[in-house]
Order: sequence, then structure tokens, then C-alpha cells
Amino acid sequence: MKFFHLSDLHIGLKLMNRDLREDQEYILGRIVQIAAEEKPDAIVIAGDIYDKAIPSVEAVEVFDPFIANLMACLPDTTIMMISGNHDSAPRVNCFRRILSQQNLYMIGKPPQNECEYIEKVTLQDAFGPVNFYLLPFVKPSMVKNIVGVDEIGNHLSYDSAIHKLIAREEISEEERNVLVSHQFYLPAGTRPDQVERMDSEIQTVGDIDGVSADALERFDYAALGHIHKPMKVGSEFYRYCGTPLACSVSEAGQRKGIVMVEMGAKGHIETTVIPLEPLRQVRVVKGTLEEALGQGCEDYVTVILTDKADLDGIDMQDRIRKAFPNLLEIRRETLRRADYSRKFAAEERLNPFELCCAFLKDLDDSEKELLKDVINFVQEAQ
Repeated sequence: MKFFHLSDLHIGLKLMNRDLREDQEYILGRIVQIAAEEKPDAIVIAGDIYDKAIPSVEAVEVFDPFIANLMACLPDTTIMMISGNHDSAPRVNCFRRILSQQNLYMIGKPPQNECEYIEKVTLQDAFGPVNFYLLPFVKPSMVKNIVGVDEIGNHLSYDSAIHKLIAREEISEEERNVLVSHQFYLPAGTRPDQVERMDSEIQTVGDIDGVSADALERFDYAALGHIHKPMKVGSEFYRYCGTPLACSVSEAGQRKGIVMVEMGAKGHIETTVIPLEPLRQVRVVKGTLEEALGQGCEDYVTVILTDKADLDGIDMQDRIRKAFPNLLEIRRETLRRADYSRKFAAEERLNPFELCCAFLKDLDDSEKELLKDVINFVQEAQ
């Protein structure tokens, strides 16, 4: 059984107000070309299909031909995708039963009632069945009718909710099982702050969405989405494939790709990363003005100037924009005159919760918990 593991397409994303439609159409076209060459039995997309819960018309116009081209090139390939935290679960869930008849599974909602279970798609090969469990992004409030609440009536933690949701599934460990999930899984013994996060990811205050990766142990492979940097979660076979395109400057220089998974008999799995070369890279160029100008290119670039002397602002910007037509931003490494660097650096390290606490001052514990809930709600809504 051969399948592609993709995630976090974020169709409709803008990079510092740069429209990435051309770049996304290009990379999705490359994915179709590679799929036509490799002929996988299945393609899984582990959430965040779109960048916004209500995607623009232009974003839908990018997604539709991508799926149509995949199905045209690979009529016998099963395509499976789940909603992520950026997606609207009800919208992804639309026409779920109709689409499944066309070998296209778009699963937006997790099970929410006792009679419902994680969507399972079973494919066959020479070694028997391979069961794909499709679990969209879950917040504990979504599944409280199944997993319950704690002793004082509050929603369970993300960790407890995911563990209970998976534990109720009847998973045959004699067969090969694949989980497709969009959550923040942590290797055993790892704290959330030890995991490098990208600027383009939504992070909850206090990292309350962390889930221990031991929840994945019943599966042969976990195709994960949510983390934008390619990353393994305590195993070669529990992994985030990352985004197919850089979604922020913090991803500059990252190698993006498709994870191709080949499963033989139970216990025999091989993974290969097929590189994806973008139409334009995301780069950081650092140096003096003259050094930076010598590196002019068509890529998406953040320029960090190290000049100590004053520069003519208008002339500098004109010259840089001419050298870098897809310029994202210009930064100065040093501050002139008054040295506010210590104060600014301290503020830049604060997350939204810490900034609010610093502004409001003297909050008690209950007020802090309320503030965390408000910030997390706003971030998820965005």
C-alpha cells in the first residue's frame, strides 16, 4: 500500500499581504504531477485545507481544480482529508456521504454522539486491509457528549479528550492501521515549549491543546497535521509532514515535501520525503544595504539591514524594492540614538496573555483563567 501524506495547504493564505495564489497553484500542480508519476493508492491531507474558516471565492477556485486534476489523473486512488483548526468543520463536512461514493472522503466533524465513531476507510492490498481512521481537529467541547466532563463539570483537557476518543474505537492490532489527525501531539517527556513553532501557527495560551503522543501507539502510522515544520513525534512513523509552502518568514530555508508511505506486511513500513520546490522561496537577506542589494532576486524576502550609519529612507526603500520586487519587509538590526532595545526585546518575548496581564495588572487567579479562555477563543476564531 502506497500513500501520500500531506497537510496544511492553507489555500488562500497571504504572506504579509502578498497574494500567494500563483505560488499555491504551482505547488498543487506539482503535487498532481508527482502523484501521476508515483500512482499512490491513497492521498491523505491532514487538515487546514483552507487558511480561513470561510474561504474566499479565489481560494475555492484553487482547491477545486486541484482535487479535480488528482481524480482525473488517478481515478482509482482514494483521496481522504480532514478539517483542521483553520477550517470550518461543517463546511468541510458538506456532501460527505455523496463524495465518499466517488472515493473522496472529506471529513469535517469528529464523532459527537455515543452512536458515532471516528470515520474509518478500509483499503485492500496483497497483504490484506489497511484501515484509515480520519479524525478532524477536536476541541474537548465538541466531544463532551462522548468523553464527558471532569468532576466539577468542566470540559476535559485536550489530552484526556483525544485519549478517550481513540480508546473507544475497536482497532484490530492484527491489521494495519493509519490515523489521520490534526492536533498538537507531543513526544513522551517533551514539554510544549520544547517544540519549535512557526509564526504562522495558532498557539493556545498555556499550550492547553498539547496531546501526549502515546495516544498514537495503537496505529502503525500517524499522518499528522497542524505543525508547519516537518517533524517526527517520537517515532519514524508518527510524523508531521509540514506545509507544502512556507507560510511565514520563520519557515525560511525549510525543505518542504510530500511524505510517501509504503506499507508492506504488518510491521513493514518505509517513508520517503519527495521534495517540493516552490515557484519562489521565502528568504531572509541580512547585511549592509550594499551587501543586500547584491543579492537581488524574485523570491519573497525579508531584508535585515546592519548599517550603523544613517540611511536616506526613501532612497533606501526604492533601491531595495527594485532589487527585490517581491519584498516582504525591511528591518533595521540596530536602533539609533536612544537605546530602547532592552525594553523592546522584553516586550517582544511576551505572548498575548503575558502582555494583557502586564497591561491590566493585579489579576487574581480566576480573572487570569477567564483571560486565557478569551484569548484562546479569539485566536481560534481568527
